[in-house]
Amino acid sequence: MLILTRKIGESIWINDEIEIIISEVKGDQVKIGINAPRTMEILRGELRTEVSEANTEALSSKLPEFKKI
Repeated sequence: MLILTRKIGESIWINDEIEIIISEVKGDQVKIGINAPRTMEILRGELRTEVSEANTEALSSKLPEFKKI
């Protein structure tokens, strides 16, 4: 893991396609802006976890049906 210190208005680049900009810092919250190609999926960590758990649950509930086939 790479840990960087940035100030408001400073950015971080990932390859030549993604720019992460620090837009505001208030207490323990940081607002960031992300410039990336529209084709790139960007999800918050907690949302990604929820989607993964929902997919696992859906697959588990269908598993008995697949075993019959």
